[in-house]
Amino acid sequence: MRLDLYFARRYIRALLMVLGVFAGLIAMVESLDQIRNFSGVDISGTAILGMALLRVPTTLYEILPIVVMIATLTLFLGLARSSELVVARASGRGAMRSLVPIAIVAFIFGLFSVAVLNPFTAATERAYEPRETLYLQGERQVFSVSDEGLWLREGTGSGQMVIRATRSNLDGSILYDVSFLGFTTEGLPMFRIEARDARIEDGQWVLTEAKRWPLQGAANPEAAATSHARLTLPTSLSLEEIRDRFGSAEAVSIWDMSAYIRKLEDAGFSARSYKMWLQSELALPFAFVAMMLIAAGFTMRHTRLGRTSTLVVTAIILAFGFYFLRSFAIVMGQNGLLPITLAAWGPPLAVILATLALLLHLEDG
Repeated sequence: MRLDLYFARRYIRALLMVLGVFAGLIAMVESLDQIRNFSGVDISGTAILGMALLRVPTTLYEILPIVVMIATLTLFLGLARSSELVVARASGRGAMRSLVPIAIVAFIFGLFSVAVLNPFTAATERAYEPRETLYLQGERQVFSVSDEGLWLREGTGSGQMVIRATRSNLDGSILYDVSFLGFTTEGLPMFRIEARDARIEDGQWVLTEAKRWPLQGAANPEAAATSHARLTLPTSLSLEEIRDRFGSAEAVSIWDMSAYIRKLEDAGFSARSYKMWLQSELALPFAFVAMMLIAAGFTMRHTRLGRTSTLVVTAIILAFGFYFLRSFAIVMGQNGLLPITLAAWGPPLAVILATLALLLHLEDG
């Protein structure tokens, strides 16, 4: 038990060290990227740094499997150089037994990532996007899905416009039972529009069977209301922006994902990408264990046996291969080319079984 705790502590230190190094590198790269992104905007250095820091958790979260792999390589290369693994084996402790505490730490780190880091990353992602729009376009656009339907808010040249739709078609290109509320820059209501449906065409909202009530300069808005078979309103939104905002699963916490999927399906959107993201996040601890086993399988030998650099390179190549295979399976699951369960759970479980077979072969022959 004491040796298990020792290996676990060493692995935790390796994880924290690698995480710190990658976080620092990502912060520097994101700072340069934000400086380039806001090069033509009057924005302070503090604001740019804040935007860069908001991007760090998202980028770091995406490469956590790579962090686990590098931390495992760091741990086992250190244990091999100090002959601690040799001493552990000489005491009768097999290689598979020595992997148990490290696998447990990797799995717990995966659970922590999904339960804590995922909501934190989603919060920073939600905070980044409206700030970026505000700095670049001078206006704020907000998208949300609630029990009452879809809500959008966009900035216009004359103020703000709030849009609510009961539902949409499958790809979000048409909104049904739509309400538009226009506000001045002082926050006073200007007009209200109710329409059967709305779509974006050539930089305009195109409304069908619409009724418009003026809320300024009219003593009786109902008497001044006008009906239109087709009505257009200027907009700064695009269909791609609506799809991207409602289709960004990374911006939704895993704790809210199930409820969000239900809301999307009730609103008429396809929630397949969200379901795929949920399953892939639930399978993340097993992906961490798979990465750990890949790295361990090639670095548990003593360095005096030679070919250490070749084995390390082989482990890195195989780990990156698994990383891209998992990403590719997720994309195929999102596009409906693979069942969601198979796309999310198949790659990590297959790699775990394959690496265990390799380790048993190397250990027992």
